[in-house]
Amino acid sequence: MTNIRKEDVLLLGVDGGGTSCRARISDINGATLGEGFAGSANPRTGLDSACNAIMQATRAAMDNARLKENDFDRMYAGLGLAGVNQQKERDMVLGWGFPFAGVFLETDAYAACMGAFEGKDGAILILGTGSCGASFLNGEMRTLGGWGFPVSDHGSGASLGLAAIRYSLLAHEGMKESTPLSKAIMATFDNTPENAVAWQDSALPRDYGSYGPLIVEHLGYGDKLAEQLIQESANDAAMMIRVLHQRGANKCALVGGLSEFVLPWLPEDVSPLATLPKGDAMHGALLMAKSLL
Repeated sequence: MTNIRKEDVLLLGVDGGGTSCRARISDINGATLGEGFAGSANPRTGLDSACNAIMQATRAAMDNARLKENDFDRMYAGLGLAGVNQQKERDMVLGWGFPFAGVFLETDAYAACMGAFEGKDGAILILGTGSCGASFLNGEMRTLGGWGFPVSDHGSGASLGLAAIRYSLLAHEGMKESTPLSKAIMATFDNTPENAVAWQDSALPRDYGSYGPLIVEHLGYGDKLAEQLIQESANDAAMMIRVLHQRGANKCALVGGLSEFVLPWLPEDVSPLATLPKGDAMHGALLMAKSLL
């Protein structure tokens, strides 16, 4: 913190997921000064696009806070990003050349866990475009899953979308029972399986995850396929919550866009363990940034 008075320090908290990137700037006392939003910030699907999204969200937050370019010199950043589980991606992000006074880089799961329990012991399960569990117990952070779609990310929006498309293709050819949801999904491919094949050649996790709202819409109509898919997501979530509980976490906060829809479908043995977070991942990232001081 060379030549920067403590009262002049700015903290930046970034929550970068597979679909969107959110940034929040606060002062040293935690008062929010501004927030910003941008697209996907997962370096596994493109380093430059992810880091540019971080900067876009940050600059939007700076505009909101009426800050200038030279304020980067007093800004300490906590970056909670999807796709930095492995050292290769971590090194690439840290070497990209951010203009901040300091950077604390960790996974989005780490940031979410910090925010959910104000830096205290607990566990979280992120159910967004991707999925990942994390526990922070006795000063030790351990993650669970989150190795990336399609090999991992159980219970995620991307996995949900993939399962929905696979079923819909089967139903289209008479191998499964059609439902309004399966027909709606096939309609997005003009009822042509070949179009689905062409689409998958360039589809990213967020593209699979984009089917989430359609599934949730039909869940509200009592669609059998929608209920089956959400139940499968809830079962995957329960599988991860049980392991986090075995590690010693008495509570698991569910975060991410799918959480509120999965929560009512959790099995009875897991429901009492599930809770809502006290703060979001941006709050956790701000705590990470503050630890640099």
